[in-house]
Amino acid sequence: MAFRKFKTWICAFAALFMTVGAFTQPAQADDPSLVLNNIRSSGVLKFPVIIGEEPSYIKDPGTGEWSGFYVEWGQEIAAILGVELEFVETTWGNLAADFQARKVDIAIGLNPNPQRGLVVDYTSIPLFYGPWTVVSKAGFDKKSWAELNDPSVRLAVQKGSTMQVVAEALTPKAEIIVVGTRSLGVLEINSNRADAMLLASFDAVQVAPEINGEVFVPSPALVNTAVIGVRREAGNAGWLNWLENWTSQQRSLGLAQGKLAKSFEEAGLDLSVLPGDFSF
Repeated sequence: MAFRKFKTWICAFAALFMTVGAFTQPAQADDPSLVLNNIRSSGVLKFPVIIGEEPSYIKDPGTGEWSGFYVEWGQEIAAILGVELEFVETTWGNLAADFQARKVDIAIGLNPNPQRGLVVDYTSIPLFYGPWTVVSKAGFDKKSWAELNDPSVRLAVQKGSTMQVVAEALTPKAEIIVVGTRSLGVLEINSNRADAMLLASFDAVQVAPEINGEVFVPSPALVNTAVIGVRREAGNAGWLNWLENWTSQQRSLGLAQGKLAKSFEEAGLDLSVLPGDFSF
């Protein structure tokens, strides 16, 4: 009899525990500050960095230290949150998988990409803008999207990037050469296996000397919108809201534009190839 009562008591306790769990778990998931609080309590903000993407990401080969304007923004965000910035080396094409594997918490300078957007939430306020730009060998004479959309054109793009999406949409007739990194795209051009490469404006200007080439904005000019991405998960609404507030201040006070101008000047980049009325 005693055992039967004990068994009944255990079953009742288990049922109560499961009932409480059923109520507490959704309540926790519905907390909009859950992700933000978890990052702050962990003391670490996991931040992706990409080799060969100067001037946005710069790795000192001697010390292994990272710099660049994306890194500076990451450091500013981490400082406000009171956490350390932990660098995770990756590629643009691997970012979605990195978010899913919880290797990274945030990525700066993303373009809203529907495929990546299946697992990543984007801020609705752009941190900066820029035109999609092409870098090519000197003498390349196709200067519009219509002219680039030709079977004779060999256009390099980075795998999994928005550049690949743009190229496949606007130049489907061209031979699109998909490479893993920007440096491999440079190699394709220098080896005469590609004619040009589609990039963000400051990246194209950075690459031009490496191929002894030229930079142009295909007509009509298309806007490249750079936003912040975070992992799609329950409880990230407060994290997204905080990042949008931070982004809004960066743009409204001219801090984002000023950082870009300073970084480009320090890198010796000449952005005069961009349309005169274009503003980051």
